[in-house]
Amino acid sequence: MSTQCSDISNYDVLNKQGSHPLVSPSILAADFLNLGRDIEMLNNSEADMIHCDVMDGVFVPNISFGFPVIKQVSKIARKPLDVHLMIENPQNYISVLRDCGASIMNVHQEACIHLDRTISAIKDAGMRAAVTLNPSTPVEMLEDVINEVDMVLLMSVNPGFGGQKFITNTLDKIIRLRRMIERRGAHALIEIDGGVNERTGAELVKAGADVLVAGSYVFHADDPHRAIRLLKQL
Repeated sequence: MSTQCSDISNYDVLNKQGSHPLVSPSILAADFLNLGRDIEMLNNSEADMIHCDVMDGVFVPNISFGFPVIKQVSKIARKPLDVHLMIENPQNYISVLRDCGASIMNVHQEACIHLDRTISAIKDAGMRAAVTLNPSTPVEMLEDVINEVDMVLLMSVNPGFGGQKFITNTLDKIIRLRRMIERRGAHALIEIDGGVNERTGAELVKAGADVLVAGSYVFHADDPHRAIRLLKQL
């Protein structure tokens, strides 16, 4: 692991202070012919993390990018890498992802037969553990592991493609998840991915979201710095 990656891993990745959300722009919407430029833009922005969407074409109907890209991004990123694995058998890649410089490893509940074991292995590897739920998966599926995870990502679109329409039922799921977290005395942050913009972001934060993932809204904006700033101020 490079010195850069080691420094980031010691950063308090999910240290949310105050009422404003953390922002994790998704490089799935970046310009891959100029990826270094876009990462440098995020380095100089108010973004808190860099979201990396890995798709295998099996768990989701699309293929994005893999570990070689994440490793190269980690060499120049000055923000923690928030890696979202939309793949089957994510437990097989814990050490690989750690060595690529990830700070957060995010796995789908639907892809993990032994979820508790996977969460423990991620934390033992020195990363923060996060779990994602698809739109049709109820938050109650995490009742027995909510005290073990650092973050829960609720998909507000069906995973696999960027630029989809926001699923409004996500707001109710946030409220129910927040109640579960408080009832169990847990400390997991709530992250949302899909259709996030200034309008939907305001609704999400009001419902109880802590972290906003935004791809198209940031990278397709005339002024990405301003787009990130607007989300941070919600």
